[in-house]
Amino acid sequence: MRLDKYFGRTRVVDLKSTSLHDALQELLKIAAARFRDLNRSEVLRGLVERESTMTTYLGNGVALPHVRVKMRQRFVFAVGRSRTGFAYDGVTDGSKVHLVFLLVASDAARDYLSVLSTVARLVRDRDFVDGLMDAPDAGVLFERICTGFGGVSVRPAQVRQNRSNRLMFRAAESIAKGSNCSLIAVFADALTSAPDPSLRFKGARTILVTRNAADTGIDTTAYDSVVQVRSFSKKRLAQLRSFVLVGMTRGLIQFNDRICCIGGLPESDQFDTIVVVDLQREFQTLLVDQTDFLPADVKPEVFERVLGIAMELAVEGREGKPVGSLFVLGDTARVDKMTKPLVLNPFYGYKEEDRNILNPFMDETVKEFSSLDGAFIIRGDGVLVSSGSLIHAPDYYHALPSGLGSRHAAAAAISLAAQCISIVVSSSTGQVTVFRRGVMLPIMERGVGGGA
Repeated sequence: MRLDKYFGRTRVVDLKSTSLHDALQELLKIAAARFRDLNRSEVLRGLVERESTMTTYLGNGVALPHVRVKMRQRFVFAVGRSRTGFAYDGVTDGSKVHLVFLLVASDAARDYLSVLSTVARLVRDRDFVDGLMDAPDAGVLFERICTGFGGVSVRPAQVRQNRSNRLMFRAAESIAKGSNCSLIAVFADALTSAPDPSLRFKGARTILVTRNAADTGIDTTAYDSVVQVRSFSKKRLAQLRSFVLVGMTRGLIQFNDRICCIGGLPESDQFDTIVVVDLQREFQTLLVDQTDFLPADVKPEVFERVLGIAMELAVEGREGKPVGSLFVLGDTARVDKMTKPLVLNPFYGYKEEDRNILNPFMDETVKEFSSLDGAFIIRGDGVLVSSGSLIHAPDYYHALPSGLGSRHAAAAAISLAAQCISIVVSSSTGQVTVFRRGVMLPIMERGVGGGA
């Protein structure tokens, strides 16, 4: 989603305020000057109320206060920068808030949580935040924000001319045509800067795979689709399996597609690998002639978010220690009949919006409760139903590789007994595994940060 159209030059400022409350008032005054139906007192009241119950501090000196109100506009953004910074109750390490991204959304905007999640993901990037803080004035700050949120910078990005890369692109184009590939995937994390504009495919459906297109200044309009997948490895095409699953859930990839992938070592500025992936062969046991990899009631963005949290847990653990977790998505009515609580449900009684996995402020909460025995039960729309749930699904026979324990067995069993998908983080190996219909697909191999 392109969010740059919701930012305005007059709503990106250097703050004079020395507290979050005053900063909110300053930003609301600027926003109300453009959108006169914005009730400043109502919005401020909603923002302060949310701050009193849940922190909106994201780290890196960035706060993301947000609220939903009745208004004609879909979204209103206002951004304030404080070079000196100011104290904030949600900060526990003594750091100061330097950037405030204020988001006011219409109560009719259905994609509110998705937008909130997208903004949070971008402003958690330390390099992006540093670039905003280094901007010499509010005008350049606005340009950099628009670039990061999908706009095109007025300053041309650095272009690296590389004859070898041009040869690789032409070879990939020829291989894709000769192998009857239905699409080409470009793994752009091999680059550290914008590629030569001539590096594009003609007459072929192309998908850009990257952790963040804004990092390299790539012109995403040259591609049919963009899939953002974080990589935890320095190996070639380390994002391949995650990309395929995300692509299938979004409907960008079909189970009978053949994909020509071009990539290289991350940040090497060199494409050196071309791989043709036949999905029917590579994922035959997982798909088994089924086109509905994702359960019907599970939203693609929910699956992506849970998969992302699982991979972060596998890499980071909690407080330096490895953790194991199980997430069960979809078919909640049937899953509930096969689970029982091991502890009091920590999510009971909260508003569905506040306990939705797409809410970026739920990340730390989920990671904190990941140390509980049992599973997270998540509705297909992202609402966290419970944590610490014991699964007692029917004991279907399913062969699992040796070394996998009760958590994997439960994940396989519940994925057979219900139309759900389960994701397991292994505490002993750091492996992340997806189960669908009892079939397992390792996403992150043994040894954290493994390859494709």
